[in-house]
Amino acid sequence: MRWWDIDPVLALEKDLFPEDAWSRGMFWSELAHARGPEATRRYVVATEGERLVGYAGLAAAGDLGDVQTIAVRREQWGTGLGARLLTELLRAATAFECAEVMLECRVDNVRAQKLYERFGFEPIGFRRGYYQPGNIDALVMRLTDPSSSVQGTESTESNG
Repeated sequence: MRWWDIDPVLALEKDLFPEDAWSRGMFWSELAHARGPEATRRYVVATEGERLVGYAGLAAAGDLGDVQTIAVRREQWGTGLGARLLTELLRAATAFECAEVMLECRVDNVRAQKLYERFGFEPIGFRRGYYQPGNIDALVMRLTDPSSSVQGTESTESNG
């Protein structure tokens, strides 16, 4: 993801997450930490022609990675795009030498939870009222050894 991707990312963000969409400033702040030798972030976009169809981001701190966001256009749901974006984030976590990766997922987003479980994420707790202003709880999930999860998806992708 680069600065010129922010406007189409914001449009998709507002469509998918109208109540708790990230702001322009939040994306700028994340991208400020995504370049150079001291980078601690990895943000990627997926395009179809000139059209942005998805994006995802990871933050790393020490040996812990945190999936910040994954979003896919509704008409792309079920195509495997979310899995490809998550694979890219787990590759980044491996490059950042993260021993584990965490994420929060809305408790009502079962589709996303199933994706994360396919990659080996396990539920470990809840954050009450995490998503505001809707006061929606977050399911906290953890993946230990993201490098083995990426290797497992690569063999699945090449066989299927």
